[in-house]
Amino acid sequence: MAEATENTEVVVEKKSGGSNILLIIIAAMLGLMLIGGGVGAYFLLSEDDAVIADANSAKASQEQTTEETEATAPAALTPKSSVRKSDYTNIGPMYPLDQFIVNLFSEDGSRYLKTTINLEMSVPELATELDSKKPLIRDIIIKALSAKSYEEISTIAGKENLKDEIVANLNTVLKDGKINNVFFTDFVIQ
Repeated sequence: MAEATENTEVVVEKKSGGSNILLIIIAAMLGLMLIGGGVGAYFLLSEDDAVIADANSAKASQEQTTEETEATAPAALTPKSSVRKSDYTNIGPMYPLDQFIVNLFSEDGSRYLKTTINLEMSVPELATELDSKKPLIRDIIIKALSAKSYEEISTIAGKENLKDEIVANLNTVLKDGKINNVFFTDFVIQ
């Protein structure tokens, strides 16, 4: 009987030792997974920071070049700053458009833009022409939006240039009036 009790004690000791090893292995695996996740998150998030830093440095160098060009160029040679009217005290009638969701121009195609646009019309009668040409209007705007990269439209100046481009393109197909301005009422880049 004494031998049977000793055997059961040995078995009990071996089982408790095995569970400690299993617990250590599980803890080590969890630690490695946490470290791997942290390293992966660092690399994924640092790419966005690098893109933003590159865009900011490009913007700064572009502003410096623009300032130098404006200082040396005669007034007659400087380009017109905007094709849009900017009389915000007397805003004309608005024509709201449905939401746009487009992929932005990029090498990997990982960014998209979601925006809602209102068009300021020169005369209220233009609304009937816009209604009849709505597919054409949306096509022109989608082409303009999807041709832009994140870097081009992430700044205020980039959004203003995009508005100028949209106004110029839309006014070429309108005959009953013209678009004075474009207003983004929703603008999300992801």
